[in-house]
Amino acid sequence: MWRRECDRSREIVAAAPSLDATGTRRQTGESFSLRWVLLRLIAEYARHLGHADLLRERIDGATGW
Repeated sequence: MWRRECDRSREIVAAAPSLDATGTRRQTGESFSLRWVLLRLIAEYARHLGHADLLRERIDGATGW
């Protein structure tokens, strides 16, 4: 399921004319760019990877890579 979502997101990004393409938030009507969305997703993903690394370190005792 995760890989399908990744594939779909890649399709959406590839189809966009540029990273400056915009969308509109349904709740507020505020616009946002594809660039903003991608940066937010990268930051969020990285934050959760850090959490997963902490859990792994607690389990196996190894730190770093």
